[in-house]
Amino acid sequence: MPKLGVNIDHVATLRQARYLGLLDSPNCEPHTLEAASACERAGAEGITVHLRADRRHIQDQDVFRLRNSIITKLNLELGNTSEILETALQVLPDEVCLVPESRQEVTTEGGLDVVKNAKNLRKTVERLQAAGIRVSMFIEPMGEQIVAAADLGTEAVELHTGAYANATPEFREDELERLRAAQKLATEKGLIVNAGHGINYDNVRALLGIKGWNEFNIGHSIVSRALFVGLENAVRDMVRLLKE
Repeated sequence: MPKLGVNIDHVATLRQARYLGLLDSPNCEPHTLEAASACERAGAEGITVHLRADRRHIQDQDVFRLRNSIITKLNLELGNTSEILETALQVLPDEVCLVPESRQEVTTEGGLDVVKNAKNLRKTVERLQAAGIRVSMFIEPMGEQIVAAADLGTEAVELHTGAYANATPEFREDELERLRAAQKLATEKGLIVNAGHGINYDNVRALLGIKGWNEFNIGHSIVSRALFVGLENAVRDMVRLLKE
């Protein structure tokens, strides 16, 4: 069964709404460390955070604290910028997932264009791997992007599942087939294959019909359910679905 990585960015989003710039306040909540611990207790096998250039949710302090505290895997998402890269090399997460980033977007929309940016990405991949960090790339389920990621020597890819998650019923099967073909190609290229974006408690079932996934990274849907059932229960519900 695929492992579950929980993205806790939205926990930090809620905190920043009230405590922007006040992380050391005794009243500061909710705590990202507490959220990560709850996810781990409930069966998550990794914690994902996105350190964005504008620091709209996760802060540097969060990442360092998580690195020193969690007992599972830390997956750090970041754009290919020199400042964030230097932070990653100090933190030394287990895995870095390189993602596209735009200040105008609410959350990451679409995959990284590895084909177009291969030259700039190569040096980043080499520096991360030299530090012992596994490198993944968040890409569209397209053959040329998978081949380009493999050619750069990355160990993993995370296939963007947003088009599938947002597809109307008549196009859902087409998007599933696209993911199935991409997953097969990536596996043949020797890549670890993860998936993420827009996965929820309903649409995850069809994705599980595709064999060979390593990990699903899920955030918004789990944090949304947590408002009503609690974070540990929300994570347990997703872990149960993956097992079934």
